[in-house]
Amino acid sequence: MSNKYFGTDGIRGTVNQGNITGEKFFKFGLAAATYFKNQKRKKQIAIIAKDTRLSGYTLEPALVSGLASGGMHIFTLGPLPTNGLAMLTKLMKANMGIMITASHNPYYDNGLKLFGPDGLKLSDQIEKKIEKLIDSKNTKQLTNPNLLGRVKRLEDGNDKYIKILKRNFPSNFNLRGTKIVLDCGNGAGYIAAPRLLKNLGAKVISIGIKPNGFNINHKCGSTYPRNIQSAVKKYKAHVGISFDGDADRIIMCDENGKIVDGDQIIAMLARRWKLKKILKGGVIGTLMSNYGLEIFLKKEKIKFLRSQVGDRYVKEKMKKLNFNLGGEQSGHVILGKFATTGDGLMVALEVLFSLRKGKKASHLLNVFQPLPQVLENVIVKDKNIINEARCKKAIKIANKLMHRNGRLLIRKSGTEPKIRIMGESYDRNLILKCIKIIKKSIK
Repeated sequence: MSNKYFGTDGIRGTVNQGNITGEKFFKFGLAAATYFKNQKRKKQIAIIAKDTRLSGYTLEPALVSGLASGGMHIFTLGPLPTNGLAMLTKLMKANMGIMITASHNPYYDNGLKLFGPDGLKLSDQIEKKIEKLIDSKNTKQLTNPNLLGRVKRLEDGNDKYIKILKRNFPSNFNLRGTKIVLDCGNGAGYIAAPRLLKNLGAKVISIGIKPNGFNINHKCGSTYPRNIQSAVKKYKAHVGISFDGDADRIIMCDENGKIVDGDQIIAMLARRWKLKKILKGGVIGTLMSNYGLEIFLKKEKIKFLRSQVGDRYVKEKMKKLNFNLGGEQSGHVILGKFATTGDGLMVALEVLFSLRKGKKASHLLNVFQPLPQVLENVIVKDKNIINEARCKKAIKIANKLMHRNGRLLIRKSGTEPKIRIMGESYDRNLILKCIKIIKKSIK
């Protein structure tokens, strides 16, 4: 049974509709406070960060009110990348961390990502327990007036995050002589990313660092990589780096402007980590990972397994099997040696660390030949349409056509009102034909 509020990556939707209202965020805060209370602790602490959406100013107070009403003391950090929030949740020994974000979605959406005291995203089981608390009578969860939580703003969240990132590399690591085009997508990484890269000595040409509440992910960031492509060529930079709205995913381009997705980054890191003898177990990808990545890792004698789509499912499988590298084509890359969730800036540093000895990005980051892949998103009113007879029939026909010549993946988006159709084959015309059959049945 699917969750009522939580999708594949937290809670998400259009602001002032459905679950993304002040009233609901109060309930979310109260339910989370009730679940994560630890009676052995003298102080119950929650920390909150957010991206740069205008709606954060209306939703954060409601969330804070719910948490405080449940007896939590709250530290608000302002704009900070998602993994920065996860890291600080663990560092500050908080009961939980909450990121207010809708990731790569447009400004009019928002949502929540919840983290436990270990800095990990919540399991389906915990989410279901919190959902029961959300729907129960609030009066049972409200704390006594003398136990209400207090709220304090911390201004040094980004500096603390930067210190943690730098600690994972040698003290003499620097990027002097490296020219980088950086696109922060007018999102949560607009403070930390330029500050850190400049601090390490890089020459940084920054894009998407002037958020106004509405321009997050708008023709910028990891969903619009043409910005770094053109800027890298214009400024003759060594590499381009772009993040999404909460900076937990990364898309890059080499010095020639060729786009480098998460699969290529994972392939490069897997080979490098194996050589350095720091790769544990192998690599966890997802159902969306390119088959070319699987073929490459097999040749490199690196174990490759797939999880459900969503970086938390990747992390769950990594933790279960004791793997330390995994991620998604979309740019969620989890470095289990350093982080508990996707971290665009951390991955960027790991790649830049490999480039520091004069290696070209085009040589380092174009690791394997990807299988031609086409992904189409169909906007729908009801995502359950793919369970209807006509859709099932169309999917069956398309799979029969594709048989042994590639693969098809049809799934509901966990974060948007869309059906995602992915086709993979050396025969591009065959992919398009199969997708057309399925799209027609959905529309």
